[in-house]
Amino acid sequence: MTAHPRRTVLKIALAAGFAPMFGGLASRAWADPVSFAPAPTPWRAYETRTAIALPAGKAEIWLPVPSLSTDYQRSLDDGWTGNAAQAELVTDPATGARFLHAEFDGKTPGNLELVSRFETRNRTIDWSKPSEAGEDPAVLAAALRPSAMKPLDGVVAETAARITAGATTDVEKVRAIYAYIVANCYRNLDTPGCGPGDAVATLTSAGLGGKCADLNGLFVALARASGVPARDMYGVRVAPSAFGYKQLGANSETITGAQHCRAEVWLDGYGWVAMDPADVLKVMRAESDRWIRDPSDPLVTKVNAALLGNWEGNWVAYNRAEDLHLPGRTGTLPFLMYPQGTVEGAALNELDAKAFAYTITARAV
Repeated sequence: MTAHPRRTVLKIALAAGFAPMFGGLASRAWADPVSFAPAPTPWRAYETRTAIALPAGKAEIWLPVPSLSTDYQRSLDDGWTGNAAQAELVTDPATGARFLHAEFDGKTPGNLELVSRFETRNRTIDWSKPSEAGEDPAVLAAALRPSAMKPLDGVVAETAARITAGATTDVEKVRAIYAYIVANCYRNLDTPGCGPGDAVATLTSAGLGGKCADLNGLFVALARASGVPARDMYGVRVAPSAFGYKQLGANSETITGAQHCRAEVWLDGYGWVAMDPADVLKVMRAESDRWIRDPSDPLVTKVNAALLGNWEGNWVAYNRAEDLHLPGRTGTLPFLMYPQGTVEGAALNELDAKAFAYTITARAV
């Protein structure tokens, strides 16, 4: 999901393909056909700040930290300040997810600020130029396993078989699943946060509606059920879209509500490939005043084509974790994309940032 921006858009950046961060705004009629074609770009550095303010009382906080080192994202440093009795960066051994775990003794109101610096760039693919790509078999096996929110039997398996009937390659399967999500699912504006990510519920009780964790989560589940390694990536938007799409970027320095889940699939000859059908559906539902139901609409068609294999570097991934156990907390989380916390043993609502209370900001550095 994303913060609510003004009904203005960024001028399309020249040459490098970047938009000035939160500046250079110009008006444009949203019904006009627009460009959306992420191309290779230089690295660009960002800084995010997550600030927590807690009431007096014994408390624990877990804050996601960018965890990936890839050809489109790399971490620079992380640091924090505050009055926690104890705080440390933790790497989950099962998933590789990194997070700041802080404990407060409760004698005074708690405060904590996490600062993360990292670099990102556009992620692109040239479908006409396959190349040799290798991956650890254990990593691919993990990307084929079910999770609590992504079972691979029952209605998920049945739907996947129906969608991919006749497909003979993994590329054909992925294209068919992506097209199914875009043509049949929809962004439900009433879904809290990014959605629970429950693939079965999305196919049944939710009527194919939801937000990014639901829609891209369903894409991943259907790909896995079809034998294609796939995984969700949980993160947050940190800058505007270079192409003027207000729904595809963070349009102010405050990104408290800009969390977004993306996805990727493993394709022989290409490696891990970016996917984001949920953002296509977001453009269809919320980019203009009208609900666009046809992906061939001029406002949608280039986004639909590009997000099968490409994405902008205006977003940072925290992790790819599923069924994550946080130290000091019972049970597991389906994903870690929002701050988590407890006060006197009672869980804080991560979707109510004001009550929690936390703020997240981002800036280019």
